[in-house]
Amino acid sequence: MATADRPQIDTTKPSIARVYDAFVGGKDNFEVDRQVLQQILKLAPEAVQVGRQCRAWLIRVVRFLSGHAGIDQFLDLGSGLPTAENTHQAAQRLNAEARVVYIDNDASVAAHGRALLEENDYTHFTVGDLRNPAEILSDPVVTKYLDFSRPVALIQCNTLHHVTNDEDPQGIMSAYVDALAPGSYLAISHLHNPADGSSRAKLATESQLRFNSMMGSCYYRKWEEIQDLFCGLEMVEPGLAYLFDWWPDGPRLTEPTDAEHNLLGGVARKI
Repeated sequence: MATADRPQIDTTKPSIARVYDAFVGGKDNFEVDRQVLQQILKLAPEAVQVGRQCRAWLIRVVRFLSGHAGIDQFLDLGSGLPTAENTHQAAQRLNAEARVVYIDNDASVAAHGRALLEENDYTHFTVGDLRNPAEILSDPVVTKYLDFSRPVALIQCNTLHHVTNDEDPQGIMSAYVDALAPGSYLAISHLHNPADGSSRAKLATESQLRFNSMMGSCYYRKWEEIQDLFCGLEMVEPGLAYLFDWWPDGPRLTEPTDAEHNLLGGVARKI
């Protein structure tokens, strides 16, 4: 029986979290989710590689934050289902006592999250909707394990492009940023439409239509719109960039595809 914090899983409709899980080769998805992936693969055959690139970018970001930046508190919003490597594993590899709180409102994540993510006393999960910052910031799990008088890393990896313009993504992010202490960091990755008439712009437009017809809301935004989500914070070099250009682990051996150009990511610091 579903409870208030464990909503019922509906296997007849695709789930954003489960579709992403299918993109990165996970096993916590159903046929209805894999059908969405198959439709996207018809538009962009390299979509699975793009999904893996998103995860690789997240891990590089967390390594930077936990290592070079010395952050020991992480709030991962819209965390999705666990995959091969996650925020807490990357952070705790460098600092075993780094605290990580995951937030997600997806029923599948709620069902699996506590068992799969709470691997130690420093990793926690709670159900919540990132579109409601006041509720997230006052959640008992968040307030118990994160100290907002000290720097926190706030992560929005592939989440905000599911927030509609009517839901005011910039206003949502302003509320979160206002709650962060100086020295905190914000990491965002987001689907991008260059809106320049190029093949990349065409792919972004077609993919957005396909996503929205199958699973609700998904919006490819312009560079300026994504940059505004950082609320004027100081960007870490190289700024808002293609994921493959954000401090890659090594030299690029192949040319990025159009689909890989349809994602931007960046990290910013609150002074």
